[in-house]
Amino acid sequence: MSEQAGFKLLSFTGKMKTLHLSWMAFFITFVVWFNHAPLLAVIGDSLGLSASEIKTLLILNVALTIPARVIIGMLTDRYGPKITFTCVLAFCSIPCFMFALADSFEQAAISRFLLGFIGAGFVIGIRMVSEWFPANELGTAEGIYGGWGNFGSAAGAMSLPAIALLFGGEDGWRYAIGLTGLMSLLFSAIWYFNVNDTPKGSTYFKPKQTGAMEVTSKGDFWLLLIMKLPMYGALALLTWKLSPNGVSLLTEQTAIVAYIGLVLLFLFEVKQTYKVNGHVFKKPVPEIHQYKFKQVAVLNVLYFATFGSELAVVSMLPLFFADVFSLDMVYAGLLASLYAFMNLMSRPGGGWISDKFGRKKTLLILTAGLAAGYLTMSAIDSSWPLALAVIAAMACSFFVQAGEGAVFAAVPLIKRRLTGQIAGMTGAYGNVGAVVYLTVLSMVSYQQFFLVIAATAVVGFITLMFMEEPQGTITEVKEDGSIELISVS
Repeated sequence: MSEQAGFKLLSFTGKMKTLHLSWMAFFITFVVWFNHAPLLAVIGDSLGLSASEIKTLLILNVALTIPARVIIGMLTDRYGPKITFTCVLAFCSIPCFMFALADSFEQAAISRFLLGFIGAGFVIGIRMVSEWFPANELGTAEGIYGGWGNFGSAAGAMSLPAIALLFGGEDGWRYAIGLTGLMSLLFSAIWYFNVNDTPKGSTYFKPKQTGAMEVTSKGDFWLLLIMKLPMYGALALLTWKLSPNGVSLLTEQTAIVAYIGLVLLFLFEVKQTYKVNGHVFKKPVPEIHQYKFKQVAVLNVLYFATFGSELAVVSMLPLFFADVFSLDMVYAGLLASLYAFMNLMSRPGGGWISDKFGRKKTLLILTAGLAAGYLTMSAIDSSWPLALAVIAAMACSFFVQAGEGAVFAAVPLIKRRLTGQIAGMTGAYGNVGAVVYLTVLSMVSYQQFFLVIAATAVVGFITLMFMEEPQGTITEVKEDGSIELISVS
């Protein structure tokens, strides 16, 4: 037990080994997920893509991640993080190789759409880390996992253009992207042979049923269905973006079929949710086994505003600096990367503050800072000194990413056996936020875009009033029928 004691960041044994391998796996998923971004200009020239086709690839890249995070959350709870992450890393190398070999827009679009699935890898590590760390260290551990893993997109942006140049020629980008697929495939084996789902002697709690998230009261049943609607709304928004009303990748008929499919899928989800939770209408769940779904709903809204705005702002910030301050794109891109660079410290910082001072109080302070940060960014114009604008963006970024860390410091403390599903739903809300914000950006000015994010942060602050600080213990039942109490405070 001695190797399990304390939080020794530079150790590579016991729980720390699991943490380091978890963030490395997540890091690789983000390198692969965003491997096209720094090479878009070259890829566009190589495949002869139009500006609207390039934008379409960006949208397709995040489309599948919304349902994928929910599905992967369920699979993680059912089969454990070891098997699930192995499969995601191995299988997602295939569309990565497909993209590297693409000869047309259609081939690139299909492989980019399928690569959205690797964006769900994040959810798996959240459950893995929660199995290995006690409540008083969990925020810090999840923050390091999220922050260092998330840095994969920035690391890819910095290194992949150089790797493409190293291979040289017009196929340099193909080798660079193929290399990230190879990394993913190799790490799937490293992961499988070096991790376990739980520390020795611990129980891995699984949901009683799969197919839908469990809830423990009638009110929570209806709240769960309401919280599913924005996810379908975001997928409908994506369909609209790809239809003749947007970039015309889908025909009018295909778009109508997609809308009908979404309605049928939602009705199927309602049926599955009732199948898993119908018993709450017949007799109440014993208080000892209850959890409050409103805790999940609040965290969903907060992740919409934090990670949703991060994904959207990372996509548009180089262009924002270039337009407002008349900079060339390389310099603007370098300045904008400072926003993502903050992840290395901010997200672990948010988790650590949350461990020390409480989940709710930390989230209230960070959400208020988030609203103030985006309000400040809405005021940036060409009269500002460039250095001040960059400092404002980095300060705003601190609150955004520390907020993400604080959200996922609370996620694993709601119901242990459902941690994957809760993380999946909350994570999916981050992508819903990105889709909504990027759609807003295509319709309004930069200033109004930042104001919209600030307004949603205020909504998040108000919903936080309904959250309860996790206290006491979670009750879980072992396979032999005995009860285990897991401390959450």
